[in-house]
Amino acid sequence: MARKTVLVAGATGLVGYAALKHFAGAPDTDVIAVSRSAPPKTGARHLALDLTDAAACQAASDALRNVTHLVYAALFELPGLVEGWRNDQQIVTNDRMLRNLLGPLTRAAPRLRHVTLLQGTKAYGVHVRPLAVPAREGRSEMREQPNFYWAQEDFLRSVQIAQNWHFTILRPVLIVGEAIGGAMNLIPALGAHAAVMRERGPILPYPGGAERVSQAVDADLLARAIAWAGETPAARNETFNVTNGDVFSWPNIWPAIADAVGMRSGPDEPFLMQSLGRADWDRIRRRFGLVSPALAEFVGLSLEYADYQMRYGHTEPGPPAIVSTIKIMQAGFHEVMDTELMFRKWFKVFQTQRLLPPP
Repeated sequence: MARKTVLVAGATGLVGYAALKHFAGAPDTDVIAVSRSAPPKTGARHLALDLTDAAACQAASDALRNVTHLVYAALFELPGLVEGWRNDQQIVTNDRMLRNLLGPLTRAAPRLRHVTLLQGTKAYGVHVRPLAVPAREGRSEMREQPNFYWAQEDFLRSVQIAQNWHFTILRPVLIVGEAIGGAMNLIPALGAHAAVMRERGPILPYPGGAERVSQAVDADLLARAIAWAGETPAARNETFNVTNGDVFSWPNIWPAIADAVGMRSGPDEPFLMQSLGRADWDRIRRRFGLVSPALAEFVGLSLEYADYQMRYGHTEPGPPAIVSTIKIMQAGFHEVMDTELMFRKWFKVFQTQRLLPPP
């Protein structure tokens, strides 16, 4: 296989960092990481770039002339995460960021072969309506709901016409992995909450509301799906849902989460994650000598995301949020992972790195 150069945009985020690690360990592959701050060292070359700055993106394009694959995982979110998903500023900014990077890249990189674009279940309107179960690519989209996905996708399709490169759109469900300060990574949020609760005793009550059957995807599995899409003819100009392959509900999986942090699950005790105290977390950091930063820098907007995912304040079961993965399996990607083991895996990673207390 010819040597390739993979450009990962949004390299410090949940998806971007997983992709960065994967490609940095792949043979015959050079990796360029694009983000405003440098990601943890992986061997990739880092290009500090603000994607909202069109002039800076144009100026950086000369450094991208050898790029063969783009993994676009950059994301702009507003404070008040969930409400921001329907905000015009969020939609326009995300659209502009892709345009600022992809336009100059297509002109500067004659060897470009593939672009991977990340969407998610908001394409099916999961944030505003019950899903048609299972939600399917091409049949269940909610184009009438304003969403930056549609602006980005329409631009991607328009610039790809008559080009020698192809694209794949991936729609992961709830992603769990390794990122600090992100908008939607539950491990720092749940881990910080559990560490504070452990000061009261060994019981970790479930803090959310009434359950809903959902799905998740391991960030490393998603990175392998990205790599697969970039080399597979059956993935060219296609859209695929990506999940671990199983389903879960938070109350059902909560005992495994409690065990992973060295506690036991107990009676439900609703708790608004967004109310977690900064001083409480600082006390935990000092007590265990953690290398993790202060609460806001550690969890980003993920406390709010945890409240949303676990349906805090809801007393009635929610409609199931299930997508079909038949299409991606038929195209040739067959990896699966047990969601309970996924949570255990990532808590262990954070504990080993002294970002969370040992169990």
